[in-house]
Amino acid sequence: MKTDLTDTTASKINKALVKARRAIGTPAVGMVLTLVIVTDEENAYDALKSANDASREHPSRTIVVIKRVSRSPRDRTKSRLDAEVRVGADAGTGETVVLRLYGEVADHAQSVVLPLLLPDAPVVVWWPVNAPLDPARDPLGALGQRRVTDSYAAEKPIEELRARAANYEPGDTDLAWTRITPWRSMLAAALDQVDCEVISAEVQGEQYNPSVELLAMWLADRLHVHVRRGVSAGPGLNEVRMLTSTGPIRLYRPNGGLALLTLEDQPDRAVALKRRETSELLAEELRRLDPDDTYASALRFGVDRLGGGLSGAAGGAPAAGGSVGSAGAGGAGAVTSAGVPGDASAFVPGAVSGSGPGLGAAVASAASAARASAAALPPAAPSGSAGSTGSTGSASAGDGDSERPTPAQMPPVKKANSS
Repeated sequence: MKTDLTDTTASKINKALVKARRAIGTPAVGMVLTLVIVTDEENAYDALKSANDASREHPSRTIVVIKRVSRSPRDRTKSRLDAEVRVGADAGTGETVVLRLYGEVADHAQSVVLPLLLPDAPVVVWWPVNAPLDPARDPLGALGQRRVTDSYAAEKPIEELRARAANYEPGDTDLAWTRITPWRSMLAAALDQVDCEVISAEVQGEQYNPSVELLAMWLADRLHVHVRRGVSAGPGLNEVRMLTSTGPIRLYRPNGGLALLTLEDQPDRAVALKRRETSELLAEELRRLDPDDTYASALRFGVDRLGGGLSGAAGGAPAAGGSVGSAGAGGAGAVTSAGVPGDASAFVPGAVSGSGPGLGAAVASAASAARASAAALPPAAPSGSAGSTGSTGSASAGDGDSERPTPAQMPPVKKANSS
């Protein structure tokens, strides 16, 4: 059931909601939260469709705020509020209010939204596009316990990540972070299967996909090792490679569907890592309304502390011999008997703090000695960069990360302060 209201007020919208519920025979309010969507006219349909799909798991009152730009200076001085009320089958399992704000009222959207919030229910604010630099201090963002943004929709995703880190407040989250939940779960489960120390890691994915940076920052923050950010053709995340004291661990997804998990001395196994819809990501974020401390810690680690990418990143699959732990002796991916790669400058960090879970003292001592020996070797250029000069170890053509230092040139990693 749909009800259109022109030049209306928040009081009339509330009355229309009550009338519509009675008309369809459901006067009781059985919703668990209020979801406020701040978007533009172009993206409103897709955002509302995702919210309606997510409402099957989380029945909610969805308030869509659309700030309309007036056509002439004279119209900008005239304030008007139009609304569309939807209940029943047109609003998923909850109810929906679409607000279109004109003129000066667009600068005070919070005063229109506040009377429409469900009493004694949590509020989540979502910006599908054009999120403010500081969501917690935005007038609409201040109404919510959780504030959901999407750095992938930003024009400059890496700058967006820096802004998120600088202005983070408990309750902030990012759909780019939500996209890597299956990857984090799979990598954590893989490390639980082996008793080892992680020496270095590399994450490969699309050049302008902030989920790749977030996954690399999470690995570096949790494992205390240098992590290299590589560039591939996509789609999205393609590969994570970890070099450990017992052998390589590789999680490779070539096409956005099935992925291949490879562990030393174990058979390769296919795992499901499909690319999820926005409605699935939103539903996951609505399952928990407490601050995400893991996201905060990874975000504060800083995108600028990641190492540059490997060569061969322009293609979807890694170059021959480029995988961590490949059998070619002396290659970029060759691993010595002590668990240290043959190309020490490409994989061995300057220092590694801590050891992996359950690592014995003898293995830790042997790995530390091997790394110390390898660190004394002269730096070598990354794989595929033959002919490049200079001490910065420039990345291959098309990498896009040449301004980033290589892991061998970076200081020892210390865990970012979570306070």
